[in-house]
Amino acid sequence: MNASNRLTFVFIVCFLSTFFGGIVSMLMSVYLPVAVKDLLGNVSEEKLNEVSAWINAVFIFGWMFGGILWGIACDKIGRARSVVLSTACFGLFALLTGLSSSWLSVSIFRFFSGFGIGGVLVTTVILIAELWSEKKIAIVQGIVSLAMPVGFFAAGAINNFTGDWKTAFWIGIAPLLLSVVAAFILPESEKWKTNTSLEQRQNTDSPVSTKRGKNLWRGSVVFGSMLIGLWAIFSWAPTWVQSISSSENVNEQRGLAMMILAAGGIAGSFFSGWIVNAIGINKTLLMCFAACFIMTVIIFKFNNDISLFTFVEMGLLAFFFGISQGALAVYIPALFPIAVRASATGFCFNAGRLFTGTVVFFIGALVTLLGGYGNAVFVFSFVFIIGLLVTMFSKETQSN
Repeated sequence: MNASNRLTFVFIVCFLSTFFGGIVSMLMSVYLPVAVKDLLGNVSEEKLNEVSAWINAVFIFGWMFGGILWGIACDKIGRARSVVLSTACFGLFALLTGLSSSWLSVSIFRFFSGFGIGGVLVTTVILIAELWSEKKIAIVQGIVSLAMPVGFFAAGAINNFTGDWKTAFWIGIAPLLLSVVAAFILPESEKWKTNTSLEQRQNTDSPVSTKRGKNLWRGSVVFGSMLIGLWAIFSWAPTWVQSISSSENVNEQRGLAMMILAAGGIAGSFFSGWIVNAIGINKTLLMCFAACFIMTVIIFKFNNDISLFTFVEMGLLAFFFGISQGALAVYIPALFPIAVRASATGFCFNAGRLFTGTVVFFIGALVTLLGGYGNAVFVFSFVFIIGLLVTMFSKETQSN
């Protein structure tokens, strides 16, 4: 297989693995009310909500632990092997989710589905970072990063084809088959192979050593700031639309808001690579943090009803979110040397996830105190300023 074909195959595997990860991650959210009721039978609304929240929470924590532990494995056993195994992991447990007959087994399988997806989002980024030339990395990372929201769309489409949640989770067969094919053909990173001799492994700094601690802190804050802001806004946007809309078609407006947020994110991810190459990674991130803060203020503080302008503003906000996702896939790995790159990147990608569920919860708690969803989201938008300041006082990153 020549070099061009090798890269094409890596791109296809990484894109499809991320795409299927997007489907599996969103599929339970699409079917959650139906699935939980089917598993629990005739129980109180309070019990249904409690189990639903638990299933969602264990998935997020599985994602977090998976991102960190697969990152460590990626430095030890290789980039390609880690992509294959993490893809097989979420595919297998997605399939098992569809075969479950109790909410407890669903919770366990959702945890390990998240575990695999968290790994894929780290291992694919690292493999791409070490196979493409410096000028093309940003473009490839940006395009692959849009596979996740495309997967979100696909999850909604699956719902239109079948109302049976168990049947829907048979989608797990697809990433399982992908992992089998990839196991035979996916090439390993030559950079990883030449930087993992026994002597180097014995003498390499830990990714959390004092020497690397500054970059680890920097990467975690920059990535975490965008992650917390993104999840806070995306989680509460439909409820905010519901709370201020005077339209009789508010249900359609909620759905349209989420479609526009997803579409804006896809567009931003697609163009992110060219933007990074044109103005540089740090300037790109500064632009994203500033734009996200400004657009959040405009949307949630200056809209008293839902109009066409509101949807345009949401699209712009999501566009800059999307740019940031492609840019961060380039920014974080470049902070660390090859021998500990995956471990450190996995930590940076997921440190903020530990706080994400709590942050979204506190937005709900602040709604009453601050007088509305818009005010609560606005308060948390200041996390973008933290990311902006850390990026502003950081040097331009370079791959090691």
